[in-house]
Amino acid sequence: MSFLNLKNPDPETLKNRRQLLLTAGGGLMLGISYPPVPMFFLAFIAFIPFFMSLEKRNGAGALGRLTYAFTFFWCLVSLYWVGSWTPEADVFLMISGVALALFLPFLYIIPSLLYLAASKIISKRAALFFFPLFWVTFEYALTLTDLKFPWLILGNTQAYFRWFIQPADIIGAYGLSVLILYINIFLYLAFFDEGAIKKRKKLFGALAIIFFVIPLVYGGIQTTFSFIIKASRVNTGLIQPDLNPWNKWETGNLESQLDMYLDLSMKAKGEGAELVIWPETALPVYLLGGNYDRYVGKIRSFVDSTKLKILTGMPDVIYHKKGDDIPDDAKPIKNSDMVYQSYNSILLFEPGGYNIQRYKKMMLVPFGEKVPFVETIPLLGDIIKWNVGISSWNTGRDTVNFDVNVKRKIIGHDSSFSAAGVICIESIYPDFVASFVDRGANVIVVVTNDSWYGYSSGPFQHKEIAVMRAVENRRWVLRAANGGVSCFIDHTGRTIKETNLFERDVLTGSFPILTEKTFYTRNPLLVPGISLVISLWFLAALLIKWFKNKFLKDD
Repeated sequence: MSFLNLKNPDPETLKNRRQLLLTAGGGLMLGISYPPVPMFFLAFIAFIPFFMSLEKRNGAGALGRLTYAFTFFWCLVSLYWVGSWTPEADVFLMISGVALALFLPFLYIIPSLLYLAASKIISKRAALFFFPLFWVTFEYALTLTDLKFPWLILGNTQAYFRWFIQPADIIGAYGLSVLILYINIFLYLAFFDEGAIKKRKKLFGALAIIFFVIPLVYGGIQTTFSFIIKASRVNTGLIQPDLNPWNKWETGNLESQLDMYLDLSMKAKGEGAELVIWPETALPVYLLGGNYDRYVGKIRSFVDSTKLKILTGMPDVIYHKKGDDIPDDAKPIKNSDMVYQSYNSILLFEPGGYNIQRYKKMMLVPFGEKVPFVETIPLLGDIIKWNVGISSWNTGRDTVNFDVNVKRKIIGHDSSFSAAGVICIESIYPDFVASFVDRGANVIVVVTNDSWYGYSSGPFQHKEIAVMRAVENRRWVLRAANGGVSCFIDHTGRTIKETNLFERDVLTGSFPILTEKTFYTRNPLLVPGISLVISLWFLAALLIKWFKNKFLKDD
């Protein structure tokens, strides 16, 4: 209770407060190390105040307060934008933003508790060296369950530091998190560990340099002498319509919206595009649901006459009637014996064919696109709804790639490539995106709509996370965003072209058809898998120790 004594705190309480303030400062540093602030280097020292206090705390409560102080300010600075806070913002979006800032830091106490468990088996100092693995275990855990949100993977802080991120083609963003944490630990032990002898300080200083320099050497080689591309290239246009995401769901403007997309696509055609990409939910209707045949016919006529391929984000629906084999997640239609499944999807329109390839989004935004655990507690679906009516998508089941045929003018015959169609938040899941490439994708296409969040850090962070996916898989990323940032990112993470936010624009360029798979693409769960095994080992060892002390000790 002395911690709460504000008038006459004892020396120990004052010391604890100073530690909390220092740790909170570290959290602020970590928060501003994420894009769009170009201060990525702060991530290499931000954990030092946390580690300075970590080894001085013993109980779970004290450790929890310390961790919350660190992660709250980190999350607040880097994720403030989630609530949107624009004039049109939906109240549930604002609530989810506040909830995320308040409750996500509680979850980050888990790595600290794993550290505490390890310190009961081995010494605190030895446990510190396992902390990066505990942290990555938790980072991966954030990709699981309906509440998944791995936005803040530490490796993402380095998206602007192109040389340092190149080893991601071996170890992925999770491996970069491990490197960043070990550099923090070694710098802490080299400069701030009061009890360490001089020789050990020099050793840890040298280790910090080694862990920093080796990625840079590898990165310098990859970016300077990166594999020379001799593959066929595909001319592509990215369409950025810059529609107000809140207003476009209103009825009555579908015709003008479609005409605008076709006009922009024709402009891309004039600049040499063979393929055009429209953003997420380009039109606010279930285009293939049976009520919009005229608009579907208009798109088909356009692609047939121009020979363009259109890859577009689009709402999609599947209806089932009584007597069908009805899926478990189908939803009823009022005053009807029919049910339906609705999806946030990508569709591919190609000239001369009526077979439309589809991909149904698998990773849905918690609360924004799907109410967490609504299958278990259906009442939640009636309580939590966006005003724009998109909080109840069904979940796709398969990582489908799009097979696209293109006429190779140089070679003189038809060729083809496979495109991974990734929708919005799906691009933040490292192993998920790698699964598309492992199944043969030659390019990663991201369709998104980040305009919900206004001119904030969110759209810029989302774009830079796509840089990590490009490096991990050595694939170009083509990103078509409703209001930006639309861009071409090459296989080394270099942004070749990009648009400004909130401008209607057409971006054209070409990408190579790459085929070689990286070590990471083939083994995306290696680092989190090793981390998880070690974390579980410490938990099992602690449980065995407790069992022995409780039941097997001598009388």
